[in-house]
Amino acid sequence: MSEFLVNMLGERLVNGEKAEVDVHALGSGLALVGLYFGCSLNAPCRQFNASLCEFYSKFKKSSEHKDKLEIVFISSDQDQKHWQDFLQEMQWPALPFKDRHKKNPAMSSPRWPPAQIAAYQGFLSLIVEKTEAWLKLIPKMKLWNKYKVTSIPSLVFIDAATGKVVCRNGLLVVKDDPKGLEFPWGPKPFAEVVAGPLLRNNRQTTDSSALEGSYVGVYFSAHWCPPCRSLTRVLVESYRKVKESGHKFEIVFVSADRSEDSFTQYFSEMPWLAVPYTDEARRSRLNRLYGIQGIPTLILLDTEGHMITRQGRVEVLNDPECRLFPWHPRPILELSESNAVQLHEGPCLVLFVDAEEEGELEPAKELIQPIAEKIMAKYKAKDEETPLLFFVAGEDDMSDSLRDYTNLPEAAPLLTILDMSARAKYVKDVEEITPAVVEQFVSDFLAEKLKPEPI
Repeated sequence: MSEFLVNMLGERLVNGEKAEVDVHALGSGLALVGLYFGCSLNAPCRQFNASLCEFYSKFKKSSEHKDKLEIVFISSDQDQKHWQDFLQEMQWPALPFKDRHKKNPAMSSPRWPPAQIAAYQGFLSLIVEKTEAWLKLIPKMKLWNKYKVTSIPSLVFIDAATGKVVCRNGLLVVKDDPKGLEFPWGPKPFAEVVAGPLLRNNRQTTDSSALEGSYVGVYFSAHWCPPCRSLTRVLVESYRKVKESGHKFEIVFVSADRSEDSFTQYFSEMPWLAVPYTDEARRSRLNRLYGIQGIPTLILLDTEGHMITRQGRVEVLNDPECRLFPWHPRPILELSESNAVQLHEGPCLVLFVDAEEEGELEPAKELIQPIAEKIMAKYKAKDEETPLLFFVAGEDDMSDSLRDYTNLPEAAPLLTILDMSARAKYVKDVEEITPAVVEQFVSDFLAEKLKPEPI
């Protein structure tokens, strides 16, 4: 049994009969673990749970790989009886209720005391008590944050030996492959998944092989989604500018519309290609391939079909003239309204500086860029996602709002790491910020040596 699983889940799980399950005893042949994030009070979770039970039962009875898969439930329930009742419906083990906070902290943060507690001293002691409780939860939040789970139900399949994500959208696995014939559901080349006829809005078709040698944007969107429609208007102009600049570039629309009429109406506004709405299986496979959890999402691929960035939406909005196409990830971002959404995707280092003009941010970017590039290169070599994004922030409304939201001091320069999903911050308030200071701060954070403060 992989020591990784023991370190991640602990030595003991529990099943629906309240019996302990030794993680070491899950089996030496275990290859894949499905981390199932859910809650008994959530209607979509209860609906999915029924489908997952049927899927799991069939897989364990008839699949030749039945000993290679296990599922572990990670609850966001607050009530132990609700959790226990839900667990009794499951055939797989779960994290013990006391360890349930390895899920989303936003669903589990300690409640504040009743309003009738008015004595100042008592209130202060409760703040201290609850801060201490929050600090104890930080080490247990890693599963939710590590696998970037943003909604429930969620089923993430990971390699049992390494913890590397094999498939981020297990809900679609259960829907698309009810007999488990495609186990272990690892990623396939884009060209293989998209293979087939693609539409133009004049109803003519083009074979997907025409995409070979082109940069490709895979656009997940829908007419019913207002942010999607707003992005589409901008994207039409970006598409035109990139094509006029001489780049081989194509976009493939993958619809999440609720009817074919809505798809047809929406697609009529687009000058690019689309997967036919009637080809639900291919649309679902593309969603599964890129682990889509929300729309609009624009995935950018290079000419070999390898992913450049998942942040096509942010790049298009930040670069309306498309000067930086094909939008390879940059080590440092200047904090803005359009890219602030990335603060919620994981821990972010933010260096606040006293700068009101754009050019005044350059020294700050030059200071932290070598460290950011080093981190990016290290994790790219391991084929893993970078564990930290890097921002510089000047003196503007966006920076002020972020300071207010996270209750940061007004000092500048101010070196911070913000983990919004864990509601945690790490602050290095020193008079002089040097490359050595930044590198040590980052190193200590990645080694889990820093003590967090609550946001």
